[in-house]
Amino acid sequence: MKMNKIFIACDSTNIQRIKEIIKKTKTSKLKIGYKFGLEFLNSKNGRKFVSQLKNQITFGDYKFSDIPNTCSSAIKAIKDLKFNYCTMHISSGLEALKAAKKVSGKTKLIGVSILTSLDNKALKEIGYNKDLKKLVAHQAKLAQKAKLDAIVCSAQEVKIVRKLFKKEIITPGIRFNSNKGDQKRVLSPKAAFRNGSDWLVIGRPITKGNIKNNIKKLIDHLN
Repeated sequence: MKMNKIFIACDSTNIQRIKEIIKKTKTSKLKIGYKFGLEFLNSKNGRKFVSQLKNQITFGDYKFSDIPNTCSSAIKAIKDLKFNYCTMHISSGLEALKAAKKVSGKTKLIGVSILTSLDNKALKEIGYNKDLKKLVAHQAKLAQKAKLDAIVCSAQEVKIVRKLFKKEIITPGIRFNSNKGDQKRVLSPKAAFRNGSDWLVIGRPITKGNIKNNIKKLIDHLN
C-alpha cells in the first residue's frame, strides 16, 4: 500500500522544540520528512543540528534566488549537510536553475513556483501582469526544461503542473479548516492528495498544540 508522504515544517529556532517535533511525529502510517526553513537554518545552532541528524528525510528550504554562479556556489556550500531535498526559486531563471542542478548531486533540487501566500492581487502589486495559474504553468515548463527533481506549488495548481512537469510535486498551504493564517491558496490534505500532490508540507496544523493528537487527526482525515 502506497503511504501518504508528509514534510513537517520545523519552524523554530529552539533545538529542543525541533527534537520534540521529530520525536512526536514518528508514525508507521505516514512517510514523514522534515523541512527546515530559513528561520532554523539561519539560527545559531541550526546548521550543526542538521549536520548531526541521522536516518531522516531532510529538506533544506533555502529558496535560493540569485545569479547562476551564486546559486551553484550556495548549493556546493551546503553539500556537507546531505539534504535529500533543497529549494530555489524558479524565478531565478533557466541558467541559474541549470547551474544549480549541475552541482546538486544526490540532493533533489526543487523549484519553487509562486508562493502560497500570494494571490493575483499581490502579483499585480509586484508587477506581474500574468494570471497566477498561467504564471505557475509557465514556471512548471521552465522547471521541466531545467530537469529539476521536484516543484513546489499550491495544491490548487497541481493538476495544471502535472501536465507540464513529470517529477515530484510538493504542496504547502495545507489546512484542516478555514483558518488560512498568512496563506492565500490553501487546500485540505485529502483534497491535495486527490489533486495529485506527491508530498504535502504541513507546519502549524501539526506542530501547534498537541503534536501526537494532530498527527492522529491527520491520519484519520486521510483514511
